[in-house]
Amino acid sequence: MTLPDFSRSFLTFRIDTLKKPPATASHKPPFSLNNARIQIDCRCVVTELETGQGHRFVLGANCKTERVGVGRDIWTEPNADFVPVFSETHFLHLKTYAKCGTDVELFGHEGRPQTDRQHGLISDAFDDVRIAVVELPAKELTTAEEIVRATLDNRSLVARTLIQSDRYVAVIDYPVKTMNANERDWIYQTDTGPILFPDLTREPEHLMAGMELAFAAFNCPEWTEFIVRSPTPVADNIDVQHYSRSIRLDCRNQVFEL
Repeated sequence: MTLPDFSRSFLTFRIDTLKKPPATASHKPPFSLNNARIQIDCRCVVTELETGQGHRFVLGANCKTERVGVGRDIWTEPNADFVPVFSETHFLHLKTYAKCGTDVELFGHEGRPQTDRQHGLISDAFDDVRIAVVELPAKELTTAEEIVRATLDNRSLVARTLIQSDRYVAVIDYPVKTMNANERDWIYQTDTGPILFPDLTREPEHLMAGMELAFAAFNCPEWTEFIVRSPTPVADNIDVQHYSRSIRLDCRNQVFEL
């Protein structure tokens, strides 16, 4: 079988304001053209059990809101963490500001706020989107000893977590960025992310809008504990986005060496 080599897999979205007015910008773009190439951090395929129809989503690496190509003052104010999610037809832009509820005006749309979860059609917002996933042959590591040895040998590892509901099966592939390894007792444990965490209670057309970010930890094939990014109160009437909601699920975990 093959699995993504996430170090060489990218999504690229192209904005050309000469062809299409900006739909996702919080400032006037300094130039009319930009191709933003972002490394892919996770691939999630949700398949409808009744029809067999699959829905693919990819998660881009975390970056910051910026002005591209300017001589100074690159970072926008207020600044936000920016994480893109794309399917074949839709996009979801997740922005994390200092506190929840921070909205900025959407450039070119006077009086219309850009929320921290902007969702829409690719065809409405971008000149082009390319998703390039490079796959390599992968060998499953079936014992804790194999996983520990591969970890300590600094081999490239990819995890696959399979979650099933009455309606869907979700296959989540992601690089193992952090792995704990114990060669005395043959114990391993992932602590890695962010990954895409799907809401399998939603209708197919609403799966994208319900995607959340999470970190995943498992030390056996049978279950995973996820820590999900959620609004978290820190003071009166002030919430921040923080990985604070712990969810334990029975699922199937596999670790592969590329």
